[in-house]
Amino acid sequence: MTHSANHTQKSRRGHRGPGRRIGRTLALVLPVVLVLSGTLAVTRVNWSGNASDSVLTASAGDLSAPAKSRAPQDVLRDRLLLELQEKDPGVALTQLQQEVDRHPSLAKHCVSIARALGRAAVRKYGPTRAQSYSRPVCDTAFATGVAAHQNG
Repeated sequence: MTHSANHTQKSRRGHRGPGRRIGRTLALVLPVVLVLSGTLAVTRVNWSGNASDSVLTASAGDLSAPAKSRAPQDVLRDRLLLELQEKDPGVALTQLQQEVDRHPSLAKHCVSIARALGRAAVRKYGPTRAQSYSRPVCDTAFATGVAAHQNG
C-alpha cells in the first residue's frame, strides 16, 4: 500500500470516528431528553380544571364527553380549604358544621375534612394559633389534624 492510499484510508476512518461518536451520543441522550421534556410538560398541565391558572393546555380526545363529577365531600373540602386561606379556620369550621347539619350524608366525611382543615391551619398560622381556632366540630378532628401536623 502506498503512502497516499494509506493516508486516504486513515482519513476516512478519522471522518467516521467523530460522526459515529456524535451519532451514538445522540442515540443515547435524545430519548432521555424527550422523556424528560414530556414528563415536565405533563407536570406543567393544570389538572385541577381551573383554566385561569393553566400554564399549558392539554389536548383532549373528546371534548363533548361530560367531565366526571367530583364527590360532594371533595368539593366541600376544597371549598373549605380555600375559605380557610381567604378568611380563617373558624369560618371554615362553622361552614363545615352547617353543611353537615344540612346534608347528614356528609357526616361520615366530617372527620377527614376537619383534619385536613387542621393541617392547613398549622401550615398557615403555626400550631399555637391554629389550635386557638379549635372547636367541637366532628368531635376533636380539627384539633387532631393540628396535633398530627405539628408532630409530623
